Amino acid sequence: MADTQTPSPPKAGITEDGYLTDSWYLAAASSELKAGRQHRIMVLGEPVVIGRTPAGEAFALRDICPHRLVPLSAGRQLETDGEWTLQCPYHGWRFGTDGGCRLMPSLTADSTYESGRVKVRQYPLHEANGAVYLYVAHNPRLDAPPAVPPPEFGPLPDKPGFVIHDVFNAHMDDAVVGLMDPAHVPFVHNQWWWRPPSVGLKLKEKQFIPTERGWAIDRHAPSSNSKLYRWVFGDNVETEIRFQLPGFRWEIISNEKMRVLTLTCLTPEGPKRTRITQFTWWTGAPLLNLAVPIAIPMARKFLRQDGDMVDLQNMGLAHQKAMLWIDDIDVQAKWYQRLKREWTEARSEGRDFANPIEPRVLKWMS
Repeated sequence: MADTQTPSPPKAGITEDGYLTDSWYLAAASSELKAGRQHRIMVLGEPVVIGRTPAGEAFALRDICPHRLVPLSAGRQLETDGEWTLQCPYHGWRFGTDGGCRLMPSLTADSTYESGRVKVRQYPLHEANGAVYLYVAHNPRLDAPPAVPPPEFGPLPDKPGFVIHDVFNAHMDDAVVGLMDPAHVPFVHNQWWWRPPSVGLKLKEKQFIPTERGWAIDRHAPSSNSKLYRWVFGDNVETEIRFQLPGFRWEIISNEKMRVLTLTCLTPEGPKRTRITQFTWWTGAPLLNLAVPIAIPMARKFLRQDGDMVDLQNMGLAHQKAMLWIDDIDVQAKWYQRLKREWTEARSEGRDFANPIEPRVLKWMS
């Protein structure tokens, strides 16, 4: 009997290494892109040259010249027929910000070869509020609009108050799970200005709701043992925490006069390397401008403590891959995996994404 089983659709929306495609990732802080310069970054294991033209346009291309495979980031920007192009340092081929080749200096006047036939991959960019986001399509040859709009975090100042970076020696999945784990705070982040051990563990009971490609802890008063919040805002303060695929976590702290938003962006560079970038914006809090020299090292220490725990976790992962996840503290980790599966199934089946998360109250001691 002939096999009439319908073949599965080709898998889309995810790479072999488990990174989501057809998605936006943070590429860089705007301040990192200087006019007339470019540099190399890694995104989903692929080399990308990101830069800004002297005219101020941000651009991102695959950082490999198709001729002899030299990194384009090692070249320089030159004007070609009225537009800014990136010149390969090996043979001088020049590429526009759309990835198309504009000039091959070695071609003679009677050559029939058309330089415009050559193109390197161009990545769509979105720049807003001091951050530059990069879109990674699943099909690098498909010239189509992004499947989803760029990330949006509400009203923000034009520039962040400060930005910090770190690199975790972890797959993006492990980095995401570690950063949103609710029960590690009193043990990993137990410094005197945040959660001193003397405050002890307290019951946390939070309402979670589904959001666009993610979830949120609904607006609530911060825990009584979150001392820093109360020092800055006083007693009348609310906080809200959100997560969105592929790797954006942000927290909004506000009262009737002040609003602070801290955004943590995860960008997978390679199989065991995830770049963490954290932006902090605020409005209505002029005293925070004076606190920046103190806030930056505090934030770096906080983030590095998570990175140090990842390094310790790697010692166990070298011998065992399976982790023991329990309710309620690991429900968010399970949600993240469910969202990833739904994203890849929706992209593979050519349908709209349907958030599988339902409203739920989670409880834990922290």
